[in-house]
Amino acid sequence: MKKNIILWLAVSAVVMLAFPWLAVTFVKGDAGMAVCFLLFFAVNPLYFVLIGAFAGKDFRRLWSLPVISAVLFLIGTWIFFEMGETAFILYMAVYLALGIAAMLISMLIRKKTQE
Repeated sequence: MKKNIILWLAVSAVVMLAFPWLAVTFVKGDAGMAVCFLLFFAVNPLYFVLIGAFAGKDFRRLWSLPVISAVLFLIGTWIFFEMGETAFILYMAVYLALGIAAMLISMLIRKKTQE
């Protein structure tokens, strides 16, 4: 289980820190904006649903994964886009809500199937 946590934290660091860096560094102009839209509206929400579903398997040990990922998202966007931009706090809150909702649904489904 500890290896899974480390793996998910490493993937979170890549998705939340490396992807924005790659978007800013290598994609310029209108294509950069398209990549950012893809990150903010497709990749990140899907990732938070996945990590939330995984965290729901063992809620007591893994509840922090969506929280850590949300903090990494905020750090990554503030570093690579604009420091202190409040819109990213809203994105973080929505992503965290998605992760927590997926975690709770996964936890409830797991409990129902075990009964």
